Amino acid sequence: MKLALVLGGARSGKSQFALKLASEMPGPALFLATAAPLDREMKKRIQEHRRARRRSFETLEAPQGVGEALLAAGAGYKTVVLDCLTLLVSNVIGDEERGAQKRMDGELAGLLEAIDRLEASFIIVSNEVGMGLVPLTPVGRLYRDLLGRANQTLAQKADRVYLLVAGLPLVIKG
Repeated sequence: MKLALVLGGARSGKSQFALKLASEMPGPALFLATAAPLDREMKKRIQEHRRARRRSFETLEAPQGVGEALLAAGAGYKTVVLDCLTLLVSNVIGDEERGAQKRMDGELAGLLEAIDRLEASFIIVSNEVGMGLVPLTPVGRLYRDLLGRANQTLAQKADRVYLLVAGLPLVIKG
């Protein structure tokens, strides 16, 4: 398996499932975290995620530029978990909506290049945001659209796609 995409809603068990998948794969393993510790609550979440990972994971934190970060650090890893694409899209939008589509296209191209070039299996975690209400704000709609397109692109390339619902994985591809 070269690429697995793990989708689901918030607190659906995506990260735990991705770590379980990774634990069944060969090491050494790299955990690429996209979260930025911008506030107290996010810092706490990051600490909880660090505790949940097995000790054999190396951790690389890259809120943006994930493809470049992977190519710089990824040689020698057999398994890579990227958690999560959802926060990467948020980081790409940041405070500047203008040009976000182009920046996200660049992020996705860099990630896909790293996946193609590195001799590792990848597990990418992302939220499925297309099943809810249409966001009220333009930036909310931009976010939903960018993430939805990125999920579609990765799902097309993926060998396996899982949808997590209430902690239960449903295989939707592979």
